[in-house]
Amino acid sequence: MSNIEKFENLVIGSGGAGKFVAWTMAGAGHRTAVVERWLLGGACPNVACLPSKNIIYSAKVISLARRGAEFGLKTESLSVDMQTVQRRKRLMVEGLRQRHADRTKASGAELIMGNARFVGPRTVEIDLKSGGKRSVSADRVFLDLGSRAAMPEIPGLKAANPMTHVEVLDLERLPQHLVVMGGGYVGLELSQAMRRLGSKVTVIEAGPQLASHEDPDVGEVLRDMFVDEGIEVLTGTEVRQVDGRSGDRVRVHADNANGKRTIEGTDLLIATGRKANTDGIDLELTGVQLDAHGYIKVNEQLQTTSDNIWAMGDCAGSPMFTHVAFDDFRVVYDNLNGGNRTTKNRLIPFCMFTDPELARVGRNESEARRDGIEYRLAKMPMAEVLRTRTVSEPRGLMKMLIAKDSDEILGFTALGFEASEQMAAAQTAMIGRMPYTMLRDAIFTHPTMSEGFNELLAAVPARGTAMSA
Repeated sequence: MSNIEKFENLVIGSGGAGKFVAWTMAGAGHRTAVVERWLLGGACPNVACLPSKNIIYSAKVISLARRGAEFGLKTESLSVDMQTVQRRKRLMVEGLRQRHADRTKASGAELIMGNARFVGPRTVEIDLKSGGKRSVSADRVFLDLGSRAAMPEIPGLKAANPMTHVEVLDLERLPQHLVVMGGGYVGLELSQAMRRLGSKVTVIEAGPQLASHEDPDVGEVLRDMFVDEGIEVLTGTEVRQVDGRSGDRVRVHADNANGKRTIEGTDLLIATGRKANTDGIDLELTGVQLDAHGYIKVNEQLQTTSDNIWAMGDCAGSPMFTHVAFDDFRVVYDNLNGGNRTTKNRLIPFCMFTDPELARVGRNESEARRDGIEYRLAKMPMAEVLRTRTVSEPRGLMKMLIAKDSDEILGFTALGFEASEQMAAAQTAMIGRMPYTMLRDAIFTHPTMSEGFNELLAAVPARGTAMSA
């Protein structure tokens, strides 16, 4: 090829890790190009984390309005205007896009909008969105390719043209009956939101419980919450075939322990997992290897199997959270500047933004049992935290795992009002290697959710008393 442009750094993908690599490298005076084929900033600010939480909060407000009489609010009638719901979300997204554009420009990074394909180890040809092509090579390449919703191999499913989270978050109409395949993060967050906005909703989960990676008691509370809100929940249910077309009429044929079942709805949402965007970019020409699931093989410093090529975020098999992608950036950047940061033993928190929230950091009981770790358990209903009584949100539970023979905190789970904020306090204690007694004995403001730690940890079993082996 002729007219190959040379850069010090080439970043492919502008998501949670890639944008910070580009901004930081360029800001430090290194000639840096970032290639984005879709939307600057990647999924999180455009079609995923932040837009979904925006819609979820609209649904929360509507839910509270429907409970108005409980709080002394008299309402004659209540209706939902989906166009206004979408307008609020779009205004937020437009602001975030402008923020990303401004920061990219200020950093000095060159933004190239288009599709990149490798033609050599660190050389790409880019089909520009504006037309034409550019050829770029770099001393260092950083891959932040992201992921997309996976489409299960089920007869008739693809032909039914189901929605993913991207399409459902753009709806300006209310599905009459939304059928959701998947009882994980995406499926549960959006199922509840759409139900509160006014849709009839059915959730189908192949596993024995909702939120399959959580403890059974958490899954049970989630199920009860959803059923109480009028959501039909079908667990242990395998989808065998799909007929019809989402947006009109769709029939989902499934079976479970009770026999065969056909669920008829108007719309279908797929939320059964993610797939790395590692195809279609000719990575085989770089020496970068993939694992059996299509994720890029990396070491603990996120180096690929090819010299001077790093992978970060979803495509590298990192836990699929924006906060993890940001830490991937820190791992890569610190090591390029003489540090010794790795991905090993990272304490990664998460929150599922159902209402109430589910938040966890560290191990849960299921993981401790799986790994043969003995622990002591502190557990109580969320209603014991008096703050929940003031806001009429008593649902849920909180629990902490503590080492059998020391006061080390092994993990914390909360399902309830402001659970994510409670988790942050537990995470801080774990990062500082504080014994659980520091939280037990701390003076927290009353009434707050944090003071729940005083009650939760007041009667932890004595050392040497194991809940499970």
